Amino acid sequence: MAHKANRYATPAELYISWMNASMLMVETASVMTMRVMGMAGLWSVTSSENDRMMSEKPTAFLDSATAASFATISGKRPDEVMNAALRPLRRKTRANARRLGKRGPLMPGTKTR
Repeated sequence: MAHKANRYATPAELYISWMNASMLMVETASVMTMRVMGMAGLWSVTSSENDRMMSEKPTAFLDSATAASFATISGKRPDEVMNAALRPLRRKTRANARRLGKRGPLMPGTKTR
């Protein structure tokens, strides 16, 4: 008799999904904070940051929905579908958090970005 694959997620796999969702939330909050501070003139951002903020969202969400759809069609477990959906979003938030974090706050009296 053939061995049927385990269709249930292990606690470690569920923990990984939880960590991916948590990291997405933390990265999103930090990016939003740095961008709002940039709009207020307190964080060093480029002049194209607002345009970039709006233009990257549709493609990130489309990539996320596509990945989740393919995972679902492939018969993946719910945690695997969630991880597939989070992967493109985390790629963007991680890159944005690193890029904006390197720029740093504006020093008092500095006007350059």
